[in-house]
Amino acid sequence: MITRQFNRLFENELVRRVVKNSGYLFSATGVSAALSMLQGILAARLLGVAGFGTLGTITTFTSVVNKFASFRMGELVIKYVGQYTESGDNSHAAAVFKAAALVEFAASLFAFSLIWLLSPVGARYFAKDPAVADWFVIYGLIVIANLISESSVGLLQIFDRFRRMAVLNVFQSLVTLAIIAVVYVTDGGFLGILVAYLTGKVIGALGITAAALVEATRRWGSGWWRTPLGVLRDKRRELAHFAISTNISASLSLINKDSELLWVSLLRNPVETGYYKLALALANLVQLPISPLPQATYPELSREVARRNWGNVRYVLRQGSILAGSYTLAASLGLLFFGRWAIRFFYHPEYLPAYPALLILLVGFLVANTFYWNRTALLAIGHPDFPTKVNLALAVLKIAGVLLLVPSFGYLASAALLAGSYLLGVTVSVFKFRREVSLQDQVAT
Repeated sequence: MITRQFNRLFENELVRRVVKNSGYLFSATGVSAALSMLQGILAARLLGVAGFGTLGTITTFTSVVNKFASFRMGELVIKYVGQYTESGDNSHAAAVFKAAALVEFAASLFAFSLIWLLSPVGARYFAKDPAVADWFVIYGLIVIANLISESSVGLLQIFDRFRRMAVLNVFQSLVTLAIIAVVYVTDGGFLGILVAYLTGKVIGALGITAAALVEATRRWGSGWWRTPLGVLRDKRRELAHFAISTNISASLSLINKDSELLWVSLLRNPVETGYYKLALALANLVQLPISPLPQATYPELSREVARRNWGNVRYVLRQGSILAGSYTLAASLGLLFFGRWAIRFFYHPEYLPAYPALLILLVGFLVANTFYWNRTALLAIGHPDFPTKVNLALAVLKIAGVLLLVPSFGYLASAALLAGSYLLGVTVSVFKFRREVSLQDQVAT
């Protein structure tokens, strides 16, 4: 029966493309995750719980500020470059990519300026050590390297260059691990670890950008960047609405999902931040095969929605949920039974308080992974504002919960709030998507 279901799944051409592209990304993600785990083990052993927490605070602070300024141009590129490519309109496709890159360029410069200005605040109130303000700025150089990386990733995805991205991701992880290993052996200290992460991410970002520019030239010719933005005059309002909606949604998501370590570091201390950083890292292991799926699925969904192939859309998402949910349940059970041993053996017994937070997080990750497509599916059917509304409601609830519970119950409360945010947000988004697809299907028939 299992074999029959498996064969039936791969009879669908769309499913085969999604799985193939996911396979490239998963192969890279799996290798990168293994390398990242080694990086984390070495960093955790070298820095201790408090130092490991400070490292997480700095990296998360930079990520949050960057996402705050971001317009998620990769999603805009996938949707609109994909649409124009389907219709054979290369001039409009090139103009969309050019516009996205220019906006992202400006947003990245703004983000780095914010990191520079806010570094004393981050050091004093989050890292609890004013002396590390310069480290925030040093790590913030990642934002400069990522000037147009979101737009570049979107372009590579829409043209199925997943293998290229996979190779670059693995190379980035290898470079980072090599530097961390040298720092560990030579007892290089905190700054050496920080520079190792910075170097790897800079190499990865520059590689992605170069690959995208080469692809743009191959598709649209060497003069594609001269395409006048005026050709998008009629679409200006729609493009702006999409970009602003995804920016607001991303900014609200910072509160709900991406700023976990910052809340704990602000309201508690670096030691609890270290415990929670490890719990999040281990919980993320269950997302290894799942994390590439939204990237691989979104371009295909956008194409199928443009063609109004609703049967294909439903089939792919249903089968994807079955596979993703089954894997996540099995992986969660593995961490339930072996997580405590893994923490003690690979990291250090002093990190064992991370285990209860790990178990709490797995509940939310099980739902989020099963319906991994909840946000990208809404974008594909033209509802970029709905995730924004959901994130706004969740942000209000999350802030109230954080302020009430985290000061007293610490990182365990933060883990519970994150899991609850996944449960509520994903459920609402899935119901909205199903309702909208049913309505559009009725109109089509």
